[in-house]
Amino acid sequence: MTRRLFLALPLCLAALAAFPAFAQKAGLAKATFAAGCFWCTEEAMDAVPGVVSTVSGYMGGRTKRPTYEQVSTGTTGHTEVVEVTYDPSKVSYERLLEQFWLNHDPTVVDRQFCDRGSQYRPEVFYHNDEQKRLAEASKAKWQKDKPFRQPILTPITAASEFWPAEAYHQDYYLKNPVQYKIYVTGCGRYARLDQLWGKLRR
Repeated sequence: MTRRLFLALPLCLAALAAFPAFAQKAGLAKATFAAGCFWCTEEAMDAVPGVVSTVSGYMGGRTKRPTYEQVSTGTTGHTEVVEVTYDPSKVSYERLLEQFWLNHDPTVVDRQFCDRGSQYRPEVFYHNDEQKRLAEASKAKWQKDKPFRQPILTPITAASEFWPAEAYHQDYYLKNPVQYKIYVTGCGRYARLDQLWGKLRR
């Protein structure tokens, strides 16, 4: 059984890598966000109507084809990200940005909640000039309208190569609901988000 899973893994990763080409032909668009643990970012983005798919992975680093074990050391330069494929006719990039801001702590760098290290740094990765413009405008809006006193530190950066994470990380919150709930509660994620954003998250 273990051997069959091992042999199937390259096929799963190849399918994930090929999906963006299909999405482009179908008139879909992509966005990439780092908001701490990618399991949690997947859950947040999947909740937005108009999102077609989410893929956990790594971006912003130097190592080619990084593994979770490598990224977890904090030495590859990558951060955990989620690549979001969405239908622009059903949801705007601005709406995805709003979901991003309300689902991470923008007052810290190189950590999110109980997870510490540069591999958990929050970041917006833009794919074109329009996304850059919208992301910068969104950040400026929230800097003005945020319900907390601390400055927003989350950077906006040009997207680099996206590396899909291992198959067991994909849809983790759906496949392992009990373990996920224990993790996200123990990590204090929702408590901190409610403390920061209050009724804006409801």
